[in-house]
Amino acid sequence: MSSKPPIAYIDLRVFQHATENPEKVQTAVKNLLTEELTENLIFQKTTLEGHHGNPITLFTARLTDKKNMPHALKKIADHLSSIDKEELDREINLHIEKCNLYLRLDKQSALLGNAKFTQTDPIHIKIHFKDKTADEIIEFCKNTGLLP
Repeated sequence: MSSKPPIAYIDLRVFQHATENPEKVQTAVKNLLTEELTENLIFQKTTLEGHHGNPITLFTARLTDKKNMPHALKKIADHLSSIDKEELDREINLHIEKCNLYLRLDKQSALLGNAKFTQTDPIHIKIHFKDKTADEIIEFCKNTGLLP
């Protein structure tokens, strides 16, 4: 890999349901990141309506601090179980599409300072790699400890 930072940006997206505290939802996302990345993190807020008319808030943010973004992946990797890493390794091709790595992490686990993959009501993370092949993204994930 070149010496240029491989990650162009990271998009974050999470839904806050009416029964959830918005500050806790934002804290859960921030817990997955390094302090350097959360210092200037600003969430965009969109108000939505659920199927039964219940209020839902969508929080989105884009991280562009190229120097510190690899550290976010390292922090997530450090808090993932070996079982989650092995599952990601087996299914990595389902998580990579057009220079992007997609991760879905559990809000409750993140609030408690852990990282755990989930499909139900997750924190959506899209990591965009500039001009990288799937093999280069996989290699980067191995180097950061996200993959075994």
